[in-house]
Amino acid sequence: MLLAIDIGNTNVVWGIYEGKTLTGHWRLATESSKTADEYGILFVNILREAGIEPERITDAIVSSVVPALTAVFDEMVETYFKRTPLIVSSDLEMGIQISYPNPREIGSDRLVNAAAAYDRYKTSLIIVDFGTATTFCAINARGEYLGGAIAPGLGIASDALFTRTAKLPKVDLTRPKTVIGKDTTSGMQSGLIFGYAGLVDEMVTRMQLELGQKATVIATGGLASLIAPESRTIQEVRPFLTLEGLELLYRRTRGEE
Repeated sequence: MLLAIDIGNTNVVWGIYEGKTLTGHWRLATESSKTADEYGILFVNILREAGIEPERITDAIVSSVVPALTAVFDEMVETYFKRTPLIVSSDLEMGIQISYPNPREIGSDRLVNAAAAYDRYKTSLIIVDFGTATTFCAINARGEYLGGAIAPGLGIASDALFTRTAKLPKVDLTRPKTVIGKDTTSGMQSGLIFGYAGLVDEMVTRMQLELGQKATVIATGGLASLIAPESRTIQEVRPFLTLEGLELLYRRTRGEE
């Protein structure tokens, strides 16, 4: 069994693979103050609740955009699963060419997403990841990672409206019935949900012009299913794209592909 862990700024998303099959997946809040022991006990308890003993974990891979937690999870996997995890970096064989002046600047989750998507579609791609930040990655038909764009995430935007204004409330990120809000809450929800759908469509349109062709547009991340139905350009939602990429990269590193 492969333990695949994606450490993001807001959530730690992790799963268990048997072969190429994702047999279980979980999402935890990212807490930089937690120790390796605290995360280890949490992981082991969750797995046992799912009927999986830690001894069944034979391999592990970790992607992290939180440097303070990378060593914590390395220690956690070593201590509680007796495995040395593969840590994702731009030095791994991704199956794509990184056309970027400094590949180490690219978040490992973005590289993992790009590797997984290109392996699946083998065409030009734009990947939109709705995480703490909303990121856009462009890959051409030759499998070259060209770069992308980064915008504030939907959660950050919502929190900013609440914390930086005197009278605006904190709202749930749900779709309002109409674009024209009938009260403050629905007005904020409209601006957030439909506004971000518009942001995505405009960014995708501009990227496709620079690519010189229509690209397949894939969405992932925790809020992808909320925005995708409002977007004219998103073609498919793959909620576990990063975990798929981690499993792929582990096999590729082991020479099993």
